[in-house]
Amino acid sequence: MPLQLPIYREANANISDTLTEADRDEMQRQAELAIAHLLMALRIDQTQDPNTQDTAKRVAKMYVREVFAGRYEPMPKITTFPNTKKLDEVYTVGPITVRSACSHHLVPITGQVWVGVIPGNTLIGLSKFTRLANWVMRRPQIQEEAVVMLADLLEEQLKPKALAVVLKASHHCMTWRGVEDHDTIMTSSVMRGAFRDHPEARAEFFKLIGG
Repeated sequence: MPLQLPIYREANANISDTLTEADRDEMQRQAELAIAHLLMALRIDQTQDPNTQDTAKRVAKMYVREVFAGRYEPMPKITTFPNTKKLDEVYTVGPITVRSACSHHLVPITGQVWVGVIPGNTLIGLSKFTRLANWVMRRPQIQEEAVVMLADLLEEQLKPKALAVVLKASHHCMTWRGVEDHDTIMTSSVMRGAFRDHPEARAEFFKLIGG
């Protein structure tokens, strides 16, 4: 039975609030059937070829449970701490290795994220930057929107005096197909607060992450 849920939102929207674990199981089952039909349309044997007998099942599980997990799973729990020492210097986190998927072709985007913060009254644990970055990136999207989404989330959690997010990534929609250019890297950045308004703070951030 098809899912009777309002799941048709933007490709990079999180819809975990509409899903139960049973719904995710059903989504995976339906995806497996659809992928099997895709393989049939591509004239790929799924019965005699041992290498493709379980491909539809593997691909469905990969997309629902891994590649697009940021779309179907709730945001990781983030524990915050008060900035009791009134820390007000720049600190950076990165590079955080991330992967996503181009929403145009559903092929990988792989890259690294750097975050810079001048804290306000709130701090979060170091590992939480990685957890949040992975949660945001694991969904189909374009890089320009992904970096803004991550910056919005970090700003909401930290309420910092300054926030910088830089994402450098390689896109398989360029390396695997089309122009087949293997050298091009796309860089996106978001600067807020003092990093946006004060060139010396921005320069310090870029110096700390190696330019």
